[in-house]
Amino acid sequence: FSLNHFYKRQSSRPPQMGSSFLPVLIFSAIWGTVGIILPFMVPRGPHKSVIQVVLMLTGACCWLFWLCCYMSQMNPLIGPVLETKALYAMKRQWGGADD
Repeated sequence: FSLNHFYKRQSSRPPQMGSSFLPVLIFSAIWGTVGIILPFMVPRGPHKSVIQVVLMLTGACCWLFWLCCYMSQMNPLIGPVLETKALYAMKRQWGGADD
């Protein structure tokens, strides 16, 4: 018996990536606030420019790190490695069983 068709299901529509615009917008707003708005709110002091640069770098680096992690989940390079028994159980449970 072959599980080839379990992996390669035929569908009429093209495969879609698991992405959404809303999380990108929300996290861009959060890290944009940290990196763009907060540096203008730093009180005067001897280290004002250092704190501003730290906030800008923190916002940029954290946003970029989050974006890379989010995008890597859209189309993962490595999938789960399952045993044949587990694949057979999934096939039967999810409606692919030959009854």
